[in-house]
Amino acid sequence: MASSGDSAELEAGMAELATPMRVYVAAGRFTVPEPDLPELAARIRALLAAVAADEAWRRFLPGYTPPSVPEICAALEPVEAHDAAPFLARVAAVDLVWPSHRHLPAEAAGRAAGRVVSLLGPEASWWTNHDIGCGAVNGLTPLFDSLLAGTNGEHFALALQIADD
Repeated sequence: MASSGDSAELEAGMAELATPMRVYVAAGRFTVPEPDLPELAARIRALLAAVAADEAWRRFLPGYTPPSVPEICAALEPVEAHDAAPFLARVAAVDLVWPSHRHLPAEAAGRAAGRVVSLLGPEASWWTNHDIGCGAVNGLTPLFDSLLAGTNGEHFALALQIADD
């Protein structure tokens, strides 16, 4: 489990996975005791609100309000812990619309994603808006989006890639 001293390292690792106007990240420590999926969904909602407020996306999201916490919870599917680092690296590095385009070099994204997953620890829970079984995406925005969210019950890490087509 990430210690309080690891919060800064977790945030730094997630910052390495961000790219302007494409991959948005958030990481930190929960302020409530024993947080669960609704508290993680509230952090996801805050990240979606930040994207909607970003000048780069405001014109593509006129009138957009992030889904409610229960709607976000319903959109999330679990990700196996051993799949978390590769999934996080893909969200950060591989463009949703043009998979041959890279936002980050694959090696750099893989190293940073591995570090983040390691900091949250092997008992962390991971969630996505993808239905891994059929490949469908439960979109959180009216655009193309891909989310991976993880928590160890004390800290959280979020990565959201957004694209307009």
